[in-house]
Amino acid sequence: QVQLVESGGGLVQAGGSLRLSCTASGRTFSSYAMGWFRQAPDKEREFVAAINQYSRTVYADSGKGRFTISRDNAKNTVSLQMDSLNTEDTADYYCATPRYQRTSIPTNARDYGYWGQGTQVIVSS
Repeated sequence: QVQLVESGGGLVQAGGSLRLSCTASGRTFSSYAMGWFRQAPDKEREFVAAINQYSRTVYADSGKGRFTISRDNAKNTVSLQMDSLNTEDTADYYCATPRYQRTSIPTNARDYGYWGQGTQVIVSS
């Protein structure tokens, strides 16, 4: 059974940085894409960034130039480095992975079959 566990959330001032991590277990981590999504209060879950099994990356416009997704296959971990945070980045952040291997990098939540429990990020002004 695939399990994803996020860590690294917290409270940070605007302009600051946070690094989120997600550790996966239950299957061959290196063979699957990994993604980060976020959900703010009273808003729908939205795509943040994804990385495929070849370490190609894609970002939502909101995070381009500020967020960096990376993976460490030896540690079964995907990370999201978030810099220049602003109050609009406040949300619960979720790690996810598709149920099946894909050739494209999925950016839609419905293409992901396994999800972590989320980690909260609060950016204060």
